[in-house]
Amino acid sequence: SALVDRRELGKLLLTIDGFSGHAATRYALNLLALLAPRPGELRLAKWTEFDLEEGVWRVPADRMKMRRPHRVPLSPQATVLLRELQEHTGTSELLFPSVRSWKKPMSENTFNAALRRMGYSSDQMTAHGFRATFSTFANESGLWNADAIERSLAHVEANDVRRAYVRGKHWEERVRMATWWAAQLDEMKTQAGDEA
Repeated sequence: SALVDRRELGKLLLTIDGFSGHAATRYALNLLALLAPRPGELRLAKWTEFDLEEGVWRVPADRMKMRRPHRVPLSPQATVLLRELQEHTGTSELLFPSVRSWKKPMSENTFNAALRRMGYSSDQMTAHGFRATFSTFANESGLWNADAIERSLAHVEANDVRRAYVRGKHWEERVRMATWWAAQLDEMKTQAGDEA
């Protein structure tokens, strides 16, 4: 389940900012919205994978669904969140360690449990749904190459012939798209705040 209405997404982002649970969970939900990774990719992320100066997250192949390394461009907003998160969990190898042991990641249920605590049912929004939200907005904008959107989601072309010939990573376009998406989320959140 995923929110694809601007007003409703803006309300969710405001609700996340007001989340009273563990601070790392709030950061994780914001990063799910900004970066659109699979929840497991983010939950198991390590600080060594991030280059905040260069603005890139390098996810190793062994954590990717398709077993291929993946690069994620970091918008300025994502970089700010990550620097803030470092103050909370920077002494751990993991971005999101368990509250019980800093050597283990937080539970795979944490993100969805937080959404439920904020009043969002599984029919309204899931942690994985942030990917569909991003994809929907990016595709409907008409601004971005569909292949660039698919690369952002780390999807692999299903058509064998097409996959053999379409090998580009669309990196520069994906960097621009990440910046655009972060600005869209900021705008939705501002509008929701103005209406509240």
